[in-house]
Amino acid sequence: MSSRDQLSPFSYVVLILVGEGGAAPHDLIRMMRTGRVYWTAAPSHFYAEPKRLATLGYLSAHKEPGRTRERTVYELTAKGRRALAAWLAEPSGFIRIQNEPAVRLLGADLARNPAEVRTSLAAIRGEIEELTEGLDRSAEIAPSLPHREGYLEINSRLSRRILTAFSDWLDEVERELSQEPRA
Repeated sequence: MSSRDQLSPFSYVVLILVGEGGAAPHDLIRMMRTGRVYWTAAPSHFYAEPKRLATLGYLSAHKEPGRTRERTVYELTAKGRRALAAWLAEPSGFIRIQNEPAVRLLGADLARNPAEVRTSLAAIRGEIEELTEGLDRSAEIAPSLPHREGYLEINSRLSRRILTAFSDWLDEVERELSQEPRA
């Protein structure tokens, strides 16, 4: 099996989002934007990965009418369900974090002025608001997915704690970078 044929963590994200009801790439992108506290990827990946997974037999594809043109809807195959069941049973590792804001703070001593880093990081507050609004929208949608509603609620609580933690971290960063530089 070549590396091109192997499943990545992102492959499992796509398989789970396709779920029992099926999904088109546009649906996957909408779900990703709402849940990007958990996982984010370029929209192009949400178009390419389902095609790849269908080629490998983990998803099936069929056409359905869309608003303006036909859309491809993907559904789990028996092979996809087996792969998901095996992956879900494996021990999970700790979260993988690519935390650009933490790296920016780490480099604050290299900035022309630490206040610029403080201003740069403060921009995250708008994203935190946007993500919170997305969680609110997800909470409204959750009852329409009774098979996942409880799991969505648990994840929503985690997401809100993550956003609160980042907001608290930003408060700390702003206080620290407002002080005189350390010797």
